[in-house]
Amino acid sequence: MNQFFSDSIFWIEVDKVKPNPFQPRHDFDESKLRDLADSIRQYGVLQPLVVTRKEVQKEDGGLVAEYELISGERRLRASKIAGLSQVPVIIRRDEDDDRLKLELAIIENLQREDLNAVDRAIAFKRLADEFKFTHQQIGLKMGKSREFVSNSLRLLSLPQEMLDALREGKISEGHTRPLLMLVGREEEQATLFKEVIFKKLTVREAEGIARRIAYERARKFEHMIDPQIIEIEQRLTEKLGTRVHIEKKKAGGKISIDFFSPDDLKGILQMIEKNNQAVSATPSVSNTKIEGEALPVDDRSSEEKTENDEEMYSVKNFTV
Repeated sequence: MNQFFSDSIFWIEVDKVKPNPFQPRHDFDESKLRDLADSIRQYGVLQPLVVTRKEVQKEDGGLVAEYELISGERRLRASKIAGLSQVPVIIRRDEDDDRLKLELAIIENLQREDLNAVDRAIAFKRLADEFKFTHQQIGLKMGKSREFVSNSLRLLSLPQEMLDALREGKISEGHTRPLLMLVGREEEQATLFKEVIFKKLTVREAEGIARRIAYERARKFEHMIDPQIIEIEQRLTEKLGTRVHIEKKKAGGKISIDFFSPDDLKGILQMIEKNNQAVSATPSVSNTKIEGEALPVDDRSSEEKTENDEEMYSVKNFTV
């Protein structure tokens, strides 16, 4: 009978199918659901939902069948929008455990690339914490490397504000790497995050700033660096309202002033002229034109975006 249930398709009332409590995906695009509903009205549900079945005793002593969704929540939601009374389902064995329900739900979403990076990391964490999967086992289940799983989980070390921005698409996954470089440096991390959001920094610009912060922190521990240079950097940074870097050489040196748009550059120039300071500025960050509600740009090449899994969130290349 179990084998028969697993191989057969049944038509079940929509209202009898309950959502999967282990569904890792929390965001469903309403416009895409409506598009899917239009398709379902025209062609029907082409791929059955997968559910488990159990009998629940009613108050009068009778039994009623209930079905819990394992995979196919988008199709279920769209079917309700389309006004369907029944949906096709495949009934899995009722002894399927909670771990399998979570596993199948994650795999379905990953195969469709429907999970955002935050929900994916949370789902991996549930597999590790609740079901004691190792990172290697999760990787094997999901068709990913152990490093991909481990580095995805590192995302959860970011503050909730940054996770929300990533989930909502205000920043890209590429922007998380420079932010992760500053874990444990809350103030500097928060400042970089705000600059990414409000100044629309590209990934390369954010990485450049994160590298500089790491480099500057390392310099403070080097005895050969003149503490007066560091103090002057800090004073210029406060005065101009942007990062200033002084590179001292054997003869003279160089001052670099960050700016992010033509307006920023004009503001710095006005500040310098106002205070009658002669500062030689070498901008270290390329201009970024800010238009309307544009989002921060991931300006890496397609090859860089499709690096090996273990490199996605790795910060090992950011040593100073």
